[in-house]
Amino acid sequence: MKNNSSQNQTTTQKIAFIFAMQEEQQGLEHQLQDKKVVVRGKRRYLTGSLWGKECVCVLSGIGKVAAATTVTSLIENFDVSQIVLIGVAGAADAELKIGDIVIATTLMQHDMDASPLFPRFEIPLTGVSHLSTDTALSGKLGQAADFFLENDRENHVSDAAIAQFNLQNVKIRYGLIASGDQFINDAQILAALKKDLPDLLAVEMEGAAIAQVCHDYEIPFAILRTISDDAGEHADYNFGQFIQEVAAQYSLGILHNFCRAS
Repeated sequence: MKNNSSQNQTTTQKIAFIFAMQEEQQGLEHQLQDKKVVVRGKRRYLTGSLWGKECVCVLSGIGKVAAATTVTSLIENFDVSQIVLIGVAGAADAELKIGDIVIATTLMQHDMDASPLFPRFEIPLTGVSHLSTDTALSGKLGQAADFFLENDRENHVSDAAIAQFNLQNVKIRYGLIASGDQFINDAQILAALKKDLPDLLAVEMEGAAIAQVCHDYEIPFAILRTISDDAGEHADYNFGQFIQEVAAQYSLGILHNFCRAS
């Protein structure tokens, strides 16, 4: 993780929380105090404070372009000093199971391939393929997640959901998340990616785009993903139910602890 917090401090210290899907931010808007709604580029930006933390919350939509345009607008128009993306992802590591949490240390685009002009995965004209998150911000997010799992989860997730999705021994892992404009539900595709990227923990569709924009603007960012599926043939099994009853509740509880501690 890149420790760039000290060189990116601003006087406002306004943080942006981004979600790809409506279900992932379920319940969050009701917690927002002094709420104002600003519509730009077909996005609905909610400004106000969450548990004492000045923030902007926004639903980006799914995919790298949607994520990139949203975070660019946040930086250009809302004077945010930090950016956090929270949502779900598919597992790319056999040790991860549904309900585990992955906090990114690095992100890359698994569908970036401008070869032979540039090496596979490398972002053209940058010389890099992996982009690092902010050490301090990711650490605070991890601490909030750990506190939530140890002390607060029973207040958000029902016993029935814990039993149904086998959430008794949830782990937090730090590492590589890969993004692409593809919902991966093919075990062969996932195995090929894992072969090329042995350290890969999770796959999703927005994080690396946000990382690239934040890298260009030198804005600290962090990304947390709850594992919702195995990215295989059964990736859609109870997906909607899991997001509503587990992942959205994780997001609400973790952000509550994060904002209170910041």
